Amino acid sequence: MLALVEKPMTTNWKAKAEEIAARIAEHAATHDADDSFVTEGFAALDEADFFAALVPEEFGGGGAKISEVADALKIIGAACGSTALAASMHSHIVALAAWRFKHQAAPTDGLLKRVAAERLRLVSSGGSDWLKSAGTMEKVEGGYRLTARKAFASGSPTGDLMSTSAVYDDPADGPTVLHFFVPLKGEGVSIEPTWRTLGMRGTGSDDVVFDRAFIPDAAIAGKRPQSQWHMLFHMISMIAFGIIYSAYLGVAEGARNRALEIIKKRPVDPILAQLVGEMENRLLVAKLAHRRMIEIAETGTPGPETTSEAMQCRTLVGQACIDTVTKAMEVAGGAAFYRKTGLERAFRDIQAARFHPMQEKQQLDLTGRTVLGWPIDAN
Repeated sequence: MLALVEKPMTTNWKAKAEEIAARIAEHAATHDADDSFVTEGFAALDEADFFAALVPEEFGGGGAKISEVADALKIIGAACGSTALAASMHSHIVALAAWRFKHQAAPTDGLLKRVAAERLRLVSSGGSDWLKSAGTMEKVEGGYRLTARKAFASGSPTGDLMSTSAVYDDPADGPTVLHFFVPLKGEGVSIEPTWRTLGMRGTGSDDVVFDRAFIPDAAIAGKRPQSQWHMLFHMISMIAFGIIYSAYLGVAEGARNRALEIIKKRPVDPILAQLVGEMENRLLVAKLAHRRMIEIAETGTPGPETTSEAMQCRTLVGQACIDTVTKAMEVAGGAAFYRKTGLERAFRDIQAARFHPMQEKQQLDLTGRTVLGWPIDAN
């Protein structure tokens, strides 16, 4: 008689996220007040094996779908935007590596296995680099020397590896952007605590400084012409931003819920009802556009058209989330001005949604060029 093999239980990431959110909510205001990293949030995520959630099961990870992780980040974001946003930066790197292994047979399995086995935390500099990139690479024996300052490096206080890039002035091909991972605890690498900001103060998005740090030839994972669209960025655009903007949708939903809690005992007022209706409309726009972002991330094919649509959704989600939180403050009235309600923190946190690539004017230009059939690399 054949023995039955039990199938592993599927992780309920929604339930785990709710547990984490309840656990870390009380710490959010403290980290906001003193500009400190969300250590409790990351500890809770680590205990839940969240950092390996998107690693395929065959590599020792959770095998979660992007939609599952996005929903979890949204729940966590309602309690602590900084924890969700910093975690999203790690998560989108893992999601991209898993997609590339599955769809391109790219040699990213080693990274994915390490994330699961060594509980690695990944940091990205993509938001400050984008197509142009920053920093210089000097060719030396066996590799390069990297000199650079990378800003907006969320999670850097406890990060292990940074996914980044820099420019090498290739004698034959001209300015060439090289992509690689680099250990954050290696020689020539330091983290400067520069993160004193309007909002998302707990993300630990400090500057990472590279002072002639050695990058071996074997670490170079890709290269491309500077300032030009490359398939790598179409993949990033397709996958990353739905994950990242889950945190902002969570902040918006949390602000909406707090506003309704504040006014629940107020008498019937048609003006207040209209304000709530306006808030609900903007939140629905954010939800619908974000749902499309996740569909694109899970089923899309990378390319200019997909990037354009993903970036359109990024603009719509960002604007609608900002509008939702702004309207939540109006709904709550004067109470929203007090820190104890959490609404003013949400208002400050949500402003960061403006600054991720591609910002609205760049997105409009890309979308217009794509529809018109014009070159997207043109100045």
